[in-house]
Amino acid sequence: MSLEVKVEVFHNERITPSFLTPHHLKSFSISILDQFSPSIHFPVILFYPNTNDIHEVNNIDHQCLVVERTKLLKRSLSETLSRFYPFAGRIQGQALVCCNDKGAMFLEAQVNCPMSRALDNPDLGFVKELLPNLQYAEGDSGHDLLLVQANCFECGGIAIGFNISHKIIDAFTLSTFLNSWSATCHGLQLPPHQYVGVASRFPGLQSFKPQLRVLKISTERCITRRLLFESSKIESLKTKAASAAVQNPTRVEVVSALIWKCAMKASTSNSDSARPSSSAWLQTVNMRKILAQPSVENLMGNLLGFFPAISRKEEGEVDFQGLVAAMRKGFEELKVKFGTDGIGVDDVSRHLQEYGELLQKDDLECYCSTSWCRLPFHETNFGWGKPLISCPAMVDLKNLTTLMDTSDGSGIAARVTLKEDDMAIFENNEELLAYASVNPGVV
Repeated sequence: MSLEVKVEVFHNERITPSFLTPHHLKSFSISILDQFSPSIHFPVILFYPNTNDIHEVNNIDHQCLVVERTKLLKRSLSETLSRFYPFAGRIQGQALVCCNDKGAMFLEAQVNCPMSRALDNPDLGFVKELLPNLQYAEGDSGHDLLLVQANCFECGGIAIGFNISHKIIDAFTLSTFLNSWSATCHGLQLPPHQYVGVASRFPGLQSFKPQLRVLKISTERCITRRLLFESSKIESLKTKAASAAVQNPTRVEVVSALIWKCAMKASTSNSDSARPSSSAWLQTVNMRKILAQPSVENLMGNLLGFFPAISRKEEGEVDFQGLVAAMRKGFEELKVKFGTDGIGVDDVSRHLQEYGELLQKDDLECYCSTSWCRLPFHETNFGWGKPLISCPAMVDLKNLTTLMDTSDGSGIAARVTLKEDDMAIFENNEELLAYASVNPGVV
C-alpha cells in the first residue's frame, strides 16, 4: 500500500439511544462469564462496495450518496441502542454496567482511494486504519463499549469498522446487534429494550477476584496472515481427515487441524530447549448450542466455553487424522459435561479456571482459536447490499486463529497470528499452500 493513501477522520460524535433507558434497567448485571472475559476491544470490518452499474457510478454524486447513507446509519443506530441499551452504558466495577445512555462513538472518515485498492491487495496495516482508534473510547464516565467508523472511499463504497468491548459482548451478541441494526435501517419496527443478559442464567460474583489471568497470551513480535480456504479445498481436506474415529469431519475441524499441524511444524523447526514438549489447541465454543436449557439460546453477552485438544511433540510427522480426532473428542466431552440440566455458576467458574491453568502451563504451547462460522455477519444489509467481510486478528495476539465464513458461506477465511520466526516457516508450508491461499484479495 503506497504512502499517499490516507484515512482521515473528519467528524466524530456520540450517538445516544433514541429512548431513555427506564429506571429499572439502569443497572445491568454482569455474568460470571463476562467477569472472566478480558477487558479488550475486538475489531470487525464490513466492506460495502458501490454496486451501481458503470453508467450510474460515473453520473452519481458519491458525496451526497455517502452523506445520506451515513445519516441513515446514525439514526438507525440510535434506535438500535434503545434495544441493546447496555451498549450505550459504561462498565462499573466487576459486577455492573451503568446504563446511563452515554452512547456509542461514531466516526466518519474519508479514504483517498477506491475500495478495490483495499480489497484486491489487502494490507493489514492499512485495514487497521479503517477501525475506530480506541483513544476515542476514553471519557469522563469510563470507556465506550461500542465504537463505529464509517469509511467513505472515492468510488462511493463504504467500509464500516467496529471496535467492540469483549467484556459484555461476544460474536453471537455482536451479530444479533448488527442484524437488528440493519433491520431498523429497512424500516422494521422492533420493540425497545430487548437486551436479556447471560447474568439472568449465570449471575456474576459481587466481589470477583480471579485467581488466574485467564487470557495470559504473549504479545511478542508477531505477524498476522489471512488464509482463504475455498469450498473445494475444504471438501478435499474433509476426505483426507475422515477416519474410523471421525467419519464426518466438519469444515472448522479440518481447517483448524491443518493450521494447528503446520503451526506445530513451524514451532518444532524453530525449537530450542525452552520450547514446550506438548501442544494444545484451545477452541472457543458458543455454549448456547450446548447447554441443555433452551432459555439460554438467545441470551446476550459472553456465553463462551472451550475445549482442549492435546498433541505430544514427538519425532516424526504429526497425524492429521489424529488431530481431527482429538478435536472431536474434546468437543464431545464438552457436550457431555455441560449438556445436562443443573449446570450452575460454580461449574462455569471451574471451567474457566481450567482454561487459565492450561494457558499458564510451562510445558504446553497453546494455540487459541475462535470460530465465527455460521454467524450471520454476511447478512448485515443496511440497504445497499450484503458485505464482503474482513476480520483483523485481535491486536496480534500470539498463536491466535479466528475463522469466519466467506461471503458465499461455503469457504472459510482464517486470520492466523504467530511469532515472526514461526510465521516465516508456516506461510511457506507446502501442505498448507496446497489447500489455502495466503493474503489473497478479499473478493
